[in-house]
Amino acid sequence: MDRLIEAIDNTQNPSVVGLDPTEALVPPQVVASFADEVRDSVESPEELESAQLAVAYFEYNRTIIDAIADIVPAVKPQIAMYEALGPAGVDIYTMTCEYANQQGLYVLGDIKRGDIGSTAAAYAHHLNGVGDFDPWHEDAVTVNPYLGTDGITPFVEAATEADKDIFVLVRTSNPSSSELQMLDLADGTKVYEHVADLVEGWGAETIGGHGYSRVGAVVGATHPEEGKALRARMPHTFFLVPGYGAQGGTAADVAGMFDEQGSGAIVNSSRGIIGAWKKSGKYSESMTADEALGLVADSARQAALDMRDNLRVAVYR
Repeated sequence: MDRLIEAIDNTQNPSVVGLDPTEALVPPQVVASFADEVRDSVESPEELESAQLAVAYFEYNRTIIDAIADIVPAVKPQIAMYEALGPAGVDIYTMTCEYANQQGLYVLGDIKRGDIGSTAAAYAHHLNGVGDFDPWHEDAVTVNPYLGTDGITPFVEAATEADKDIFVLVRTSNPSSSELQMLDLADGTKVYEHVADLVEGWGAETIGGHGYSRVGAVVGATHPEEGKALRARMPHTFFLVPGYGAQGGTAADVAGMFDEQGSGAIVNSSRGIIGAWKKSGKYSESMTADEALGLVADSARQAALDMRDNLRVAVYR
C-alpha cells in the first residue's frame, strides 16, 4: 500500500475518482460522433451499438483522466460497466487502466472477484499478469471475502508477487448490506466485525513502510460510526471508502476512518465527479462533441477540486 499512500501524500488529496461510465453519463453527441468510424470497423451490424459506446466511453474516460490527473492520486474503474458491452468493453477497460497508469495514476480495478482454488488463482492474474505480460494494468483490485481464507490467499500471493494491493469488502455502503453484515455471531460480534478481524490477519505479513498492509478494506462512508470503530479495530488496514457524494456520505462522515496522521483511507466519488457536467447548468444539446467533452472536463475538474478541499478541511485538521 506504500505506493498509494505516497501518491496521496504527493497530492495531499485522499480521493479516488470512480470511472463508471454509462450511456446516461456520456453526452449523446459524443456517442453519435463515432457512428461513422465504428460502422466502417465492425464485422456485423449487431456489434455496432456496443462498439460505438465502447469508443465513446474511452474518449469520455480519457477526457476525465486528463482533467484530474494532477489533482487526484488514483482512479477506480468499475469493470461491470465495461463488461456490459462485451469484448469491446473489456478492451476499453484495459485501455482505460493503461492510459491512467501512463498519466501517473494509481489504478484500482473494481472487479469484486471471489472464488477458491484454481479459479481464484486465475482471477488473481488481474494482479500478477501472465509471465512478463500485464494485460490489465491495475495496481489493486477489490475482492469479495464470502468464501473465506481459501478465496483470499491466491489474491494475497499474487499481490505480494507483483507488489500490488487488494481491497476486501467489509462494511459496504449499500442499504441492504445490513441483511448480512450486521448479523450477530455467537460471541456477540457482528459479521462485518469478524470479517474485519480476518482482513487484518490476512495482511499481517505484508505490512509496508507506512504501517499498512497490502490487504485493504472497503468501508462505506454511509456508516461513519462503524467506520470509526473499524479504524481502531484494524490499525494496519488501509480503507477504500465508497459512498461519498451521490450516495450521501460527506467529508465529516469519513473523517473518523483516517488515522491520527490523516492517513489510512482513500475516499471514492464516481457519479459526483464524472457526471458533474449534468448538474452544471451549462450543457446544451446544440453543443458539438468537442464542446460537450470540454464541459465534462471542466465540470469533473471542479468537482474533484471541491472534494479535495472538503476532505482536506475534514481530515487534515
